[in-house]
Amino acid sequence: MPYIAAAARFLRQNSHRFNQSLGEITYASALAIHLYNRRKGRNGGSSEAASPPRRSPRMSTATVKSLPPEPGYGHLVRLTVQACQVAKEAAGAAAEGIATGSTALLNSIRQREKELDKLDMEIDDGVTEAITQVSALQARELLACMKFMIGLERIGDLLLSFANSAQSCGGRLDPQDVRDLTQMATVLEKMLTDVGESFSSRDVKKAIDVLRADAGMDRMRNLVFLRHIENPENIARQASLQVIFMTQSLERAGDHTKNLAEEVCHFVSGHTVRHVLMAYDKPIERLFIDWLRTRDEKSGA
Repeated sequence: MPYIAAAARFLRQNSHRFNQSLGEITYASALAIHLYNRRKGRNGGSSEAASPPRRSPRMSTATVKSLPPEPGYGHLVRLTVQACQVAKEAAGAAAEGIATGSTALLNSIRQREKELDKLDMEIDDGVTEAITQVSALQARELLACMKFMIGLERIGDLLLSFANSAQSCGGRLDPQDVRDLTQMATVLEKMLTDVGESFSSRDVKKAIDVLRADAGMDRMRNLVFLRHIENPENIARQASLQVIFMTQSLERAGDHTKNLAEEVCHFVSGHTVRHVLMAYDKPIERLFIDWLRTRDEKSGA
């Protein structure tokens, strides 16, 4: 209370100084000057008007930190190729894990799924920053990177679901189911390998191979469903529910991989998948006519 009364008295006595230098001194700074002078006088210091203590530069802990540079276009493309490799390794671990019953291999899928989640967040943040600083062609490829990563992250989730169902089965799987699931996981691994190479090398032909392989995944899923759901042979099956879940997870992962191949066809060729397939899947008659035309052109030259 004595400090407040003294401060008010000081302000009344020096009000003309504040009016003359309005904008140069504030109420808070004037109060700080007065209280500092009182403490100096009490400690036997000089009675001359002193300025408030200045903060030593050494006492300041505030530092200006420069932000790291945002990931560039090439870095994001490499991360997408890396994500394809991680997903391929997860599919390979699923195939070998279900074939050998290795719990360690099935558990390794969880770590790869976490790595895909991390890459998904990094690519999403990087594309958001980089897409406004690149050309139109590179922007289209960055959008493909984002779509790729969304699909790969979903494939990681499905493979993790497959691993959880496989571990819950223990050793109760029929040999035929083990063979079919191993074959599906192996086909999925090959599809992910091809789609990663088609993305990195801009190879439409490998993307077409992935589209064709997806039909085989659908056929194997139908065979497993027929055996466990309809069961025309009326044979007692073991762990049917888990087998159906695992089959469905692999088939849906194959669908996501097929979508990635369609994305490669689109951003490389600029055409829809239907038009790309028309160019690659010509009937035999059309191929023969094209061969005759090419032969005539060569002979005429």
